[in-house]
Amino acid sequence: MQAATIVDGEIQVRQHPDPQPGRGQVLVRVRAAGLNRADLMQRDGHYPPPPGVPVDIPGMELAGEVAAVGADVRGFDVGARVMALTGGGAQAELAVVDEQLTIPVPEPLGWAAAAGVPEVFATAYDAIFTQGALKLGDRLLVHGAAGGVGIAAVQLGVAAGARVTASVRNPASRDAVAAFGATVIAPDEFTERGPFDVILELVGAPNLPGNLQALAVGGRICVIGIGAGAKAEVHLGLMLVKRARIYGSTLRARSLTERASVLRALERHVLPLLQSGQLEVPIAASYPLAQAANAYERFATGGKLGKIVLTTS
Repeated sequence: MQAATIVDGEIQVRQHPDPQPGRGQVLVRVRAAGLNRADLMQRDGHYPPPPGVPVDIPGMELAGEVAAVGADVRGFDVGARVMALTGGGAQAELAVVDEQLTIPVPEPLGWAAAAGVPEVFATAYDAIFTQGALKLGDRLLVHGAAGGVGIAAVQLGVAAGARVTASVRNPASRDAVAAFGATVIAPDEFTERGPFDVILELVGAPNLPGNLQALAVGGRICVIGIGAGAKAEVHLGLMLVKRARIYGSTLRARSLTERASVLRALERHVLPLLQSGQLEVPIAASYPLAQAANAYERFATGGKLGKIVLTTS
């Protein structure tokens, strides 16, 4: 099979042996795979995959058809349209994934859109609901809202009846994000727009002091992105007064059981909204697998709205 391959810090498309499914696994003929910030970090040597995952083939979310099943797989038959969360190896013509991390593709979604669901919607749902305990009427602030996770979080917050504010750096993307139901602001305006009950931090350390200022009493900050920096000075006195809670989260490093629990929540609460068309998966750009290096270059330039995906057909 062909796969995007990390070679000396660069992405090349190379030939690899076809993988085979083991017990409890399905082999997916990949039709599309999403790109995420973690893929860039892995390419640059800063985010190694978990044990048992190909170290040189990136990709944490995919969509395609089941090509074969391993022993004890009961939920999917050959030919089923599926999307899946993986520890890596998704950006290839074939990928092995655990059945517990595999969910059906809602009928309205094409391959590119389906490939942009598992990682970003699972990450957003887990951060703002499971950890952030967002509820009807709460005020949610999403930093870096024009990316895949940001747009997913905005839509999920609006669907849950929260009042959503989105900070977007690129002025050209603000109207498109606002169309999802958020009040869109420039990044330097958010401290004046609070208080917020939940803040989803996708940018990093520079926002943290302002986040505490803008947080409501009893508010929650969930940090899932640190592209702009990982170290910040925290005013502990302000944390005490506001009874603030700061969470950090990644999905990839969690156990199979933990990630499967996140996928089951996604299946119960998010798939029906995708099926009905209440949620969308905007695609910023789509590249054939042979142009994987170009896709990574486009992702790294920033300023995109929505997902960048690789396709194999």
